[in-house]
Amino acid sequence: MSSVRRAAVVLVAASALALTACGPSEDGAAGGTGVPTATPPAATPSTPAKPTEPAGSSKPSTPATPSKPVKAPTPAKPVSPSTDPDYDVFPCSTYDVTFTASLAESTTSSYLLKITNKSGKPCRVLGHPVVTFGDLDGQATERGAAPGIEDAVRLAPGESAYAGLMGGLKGPGSKTVSSIAMTMDTESDLEQVPLKASTPGFNVSEKNSVTAWMDNAEDALSL
Repeated sequence: MSSVRRAAVVLVAASALALTACGPSEDGAAGGTGVPTATPPAATPSTPAKPTEPAGSSKPSTPATPSKPVKAPTPAKPVSPSTDPDYDVFPCSTYDVTFTASLAESTTSSYLLKITNKSGKPCRVLGHPVVTFGDLDGQATERGAAPGIEDAVRLAPGESAYAGLMGGLKGPGSKTVSSIAMTMDTESDLEQVPLKASTPGFNVSEKNSVTAWMDNAEDALSL
């Protein structure tokens, strides 16, 4: 065999060998046991979701029990002035009353003092009247005890209270005045305007005294 022919035969054989090595084998092409391929994992069947209930199938809510209406408190009945113990406890002052003095006994120069409630509300007449004598110093002494505020004379508008003022007999040391002045006991530091009354020939001495306020003239002059 010539060298040219041998070279051709070798070349054909080499080509066939190369094609055999590079191409897929018949087994691989036919699904044989060629290079193993990764088998995908089997899918785990998912748990079917529970069907949701339709909106209209929900249970109706229990209606709320209506609350009982709140009962309005009964308004307090107004207390009438005659039954309210605090309504008229305020003491009478000279701003609440008018004042007069009338001669009751000329021999002893005694006078009946009278006040009348001119205000529009009741007030209490406390203690003794405070009596002074014109331009002279001093005041009449208190005669007899006075009731407490709970038992003091209550003056409704237009009502009056009385006190007896004793002058005494004339003597070497006595003097006469033509007027007196009076202020009320209010058990406070309330300033008052003194009320004056005419008392012609009233005898001022150490015997002067005045009773507590009373609800009638007879008792006021009997002490």
